[in-house]
Order: sequence, then C-alpha cells, then structure tokens
Amino acid sequence: MRIVLLIAILALPLATMAPPPALAAVSPAEMFDDPEKEARARAHFKNLRCVVCRNESIDESSADLATDMRLLVRERIEEGDSDSEIEAYMVERYGEYVLLTPTMQGANVILWVAAPVMFVVALGGAALYLRRRRDATESGERLSSEEEARLRDLMRD
Repeated sequence: MRIVLLIAILALPLATMAPPPALAAVSPAEMFDDPEKEARARAHFKNLRCVVCRNESIDESSADLATDMRLLVRERIEEGDSDSEIEAYMVERYGEYVLLTPTMQGANVILWVAAPVMFVVALGGAALYLRRRRDATESGERLSSEEEARLRDLMRD
C-alpha cells in the first residue's frame, strides 16, 4: 500500500502539469515556404480567438473551424492583404469576438473604462470610511449615563 501511495505522490506533479502548447494544431501542410509569410501568419493566429474553443487562439486550437480560420488567414496573406485588412476581414466574417484583444471602440470602451473607474470609486469609498471612523474615535463621543447603565445591565445578564 505504501508503494502505491508513493507512486501516486510522485506521479501527481506529472498529472497536474499543463499540457504543452498545441504545436501540432498547425499542420506542416498548411505552412508557408516563405518564413516571413509564415511568421506573419503565426502572429495573426496568436491574436485570433477560436470561436469554438472559447478563449483559445487559433494557433493553439485543433478544432476544424480553427483550421479553416488559419487557412483563411493564409489565403488573405497570399492575396497580399495588409495586417489590418486581414483583421478587418476576420472581424467582418466572425464578429469582434474573434479578437483576443478587443478594440477600444463602441461598447468595448465601457469594458476598458469600467474596471479603473470602479477601482477609483472603491478607493474613495474606503478613504471616506476610514476618515469618518478616525473622526468618530478622535471626537471621543462618550456614552450617556443612561447608555452606560443599560450597558452594565446587559453585561450582567
């Protein structure tokens, strides 16, 4: 029994390790012969979300749709589209959700601004609370004689 437990303990780190990046997701048949085009394509793959896999780039995803999206990016590069044209094409085709880093336009401005604004409001609220608490303790407000008597009665019970 101890040997089984020892093996389980030693195997635990291996079981909890994150899998390596899915380098096999991009098959060699898809790749460009030109290293410059391939580097450009891979940069796009890392910035585009697989719409099936949820928050996984098409570079890492082995889903069929991710393969189709990679081929589409390669086609656009082959046709001579610029990086911004490729991004615009993918957004037009799949929606803005396809971008792993959302733009600061439209409703996304709310998402970009909300967290810092909420942090500043929380910081202000905490400062106000601490100031009021300090002022209350510094003013030395004492209990009235009736309140002290009531407190003594409660503590005796």
